[in-house]
Amino acid sequence: MYIMKVRGTARIPDYVQIRDDSFTLIAYFRADRPEKELQRLGLQEKENDIMKLIEEIPYGKITRLEI
Repeated sequence: MYIMKVRGTARIPDYVQIRDDSFTLIAYFRADRPEKELQRLGLQEKENDIMKLIEEIPYGKITRLEI
């Protein structure tokens, strides 16, 4: 899977995209509220690791999500 952070504007918050190996969008959620989508994907136990990665990656850069 791949992850990308998208910068928001003044009225729109930052979002995160999670894509599969074919780059098909499988999750799109606010960067500050990932709980519901991570639970839907079965990744709730990796939430802390994913949140740390979201904080570290630059905006607009697709990064391989190694879980």
